[in-house]
Amino acid sequence: MANMREIKLRIKSVKQTRQITKAMKLISAAKLKKARQQLEQTVPFFDKVKSTIADIIIHSGMIENVFFDLRNEKSGRKKGFIVITGDKGLAGGYNSNIIKLAESRLKDAPQSLLFIAGHVGRSHFSRKGYNVYQDFDYAVQNPTVFRAREIAEMLLDLFGKGELDEVYLIYTKMVSTIKLEPQVMKLLPLDPGAFRADLGISENTAIKIDESLSYEPSSKAVFDVLVPKYVKGVVYGALVEAFTSEQSARMTAMDNATANADEMLHSLNLYYNRARQAAITQEISEIVGGAAALV
Repeated sequence: MANMREIKLRIKSVKQTRQITKAMKLISAAKLKKARQQLEQTVPFFDKVKSTIADIIIHSGMIENVFFDLRNEKSGRKKGFIVITGDKGLAGGYNSNIIKLAESRLKDAPQSLLFIAGHVGRSHFSRKGYNVYQDFDYAVQNPTVFRAREIAEMLLDLFGKGELDEVYLIYTKMVSTIKLEPQVMKLLPLDPGAFRADLGISENTAIKIDESLSYEPSSKAVFDVLVPKYVKGVVYGALVEAFTSEQSARMTAMDNATANADEMLHSLNLYYNRARQAAITQEISEIVGGAAALV
């Protein structure tokens, strides 16, 4: 058993660590509250954008537009992945889970282009030698529509030029405070079949084309405006949800760390009391032994 001095130093160290984890828990809780408010304001917009464009696409029949070109005939399809990680660690498995999901997708397409948001992901994928096309140097701690538009415009430009044939978004969806799920979402090209699935419409269900729908000046011009707004809305929603998930994960991790520190302090106090009792017993034994020797 360690001596009393070593145990006291260990207790002091654990107490200092506990103060840090408790403070970080409180900070994350405050950030989470703000992030949840932003998420609650964003989710209706996020869902409405998806449902609206899905309804338009399903009831419009064949649409001639580059963003609907599935390019099935093309070999060697070029894929791009937007990966949203955190800027900091100490968030449990938040960053590692999203990185593992991204790497599992990259195994099938190792030459895919990566677009990284978040310092943790940037450091990891650059160190591992992945094909990082763009790392967004701003923090993901403050999601804004402006930043979402910047990402969306870059992806739409590359897709329109044919430098990308498929674009996927990898982020963390917040199901509940304690349940976070890494997600992969296809952004481009737009697939009417995927929108049918989102609306809960089976492939065998007949869809009536709305003949009253008309586009001025043309369907191409309308969707050239509508699709960028859709992609921007989806990216913004993902950034907000990822930020909320990160704060929730960090708050849970720091709460668990604080609880573990409390358990460790309880055990160390027991060890300290035992060591002190042993030292007292030894001193009494030495006094008694010395007194007996003088008799």
